[in-house]
Amino acid sequence: MNLLLVEDDARIATFLRKGLRSAGFAVEWVATGSEALTRARIHTAERPDVMVLDLGLPDLDGLEVLEVLRACGCQTRVVIATARSTADDRARAAALGVHAYLTKPFSVAELVESLRTAPRYQA
Repeated sequence: MNLLLVEDDARIATFLRKGLRSAGFAVEWVATGSEALTRARIHTAERPDVMVLDLGLPDLDGLEVLEVLRACGCQTRVVIATARSTADDRARAAALGVHAYLTKPFSVAELVESLRTAPRYQA
């Protein structure tokens, strides 16, 4: 399964990539919302099957990234992986069709389970 990891912290990204690859995922990592949008919108033929999306990105908020993707018809499955745990963020994410909302710290096993059971987003 092709996975796009959107995480600005290189240490966290390295840790997650290692764990996800050992679980059988083909992982591509980007560190900004702009890179995520480019990867998910421009390369539609190679669009990732699932995305792990941090909300606290340096250029765009992760929820803004998700809003743009949904507005352009991108149905990539999304699991949020963030330090933010407000009810507002969770509600916005749910309205945008995320499968799971994991608050850091979480285990790689928990993330893998969320990814394996993530259904395709239906607009």
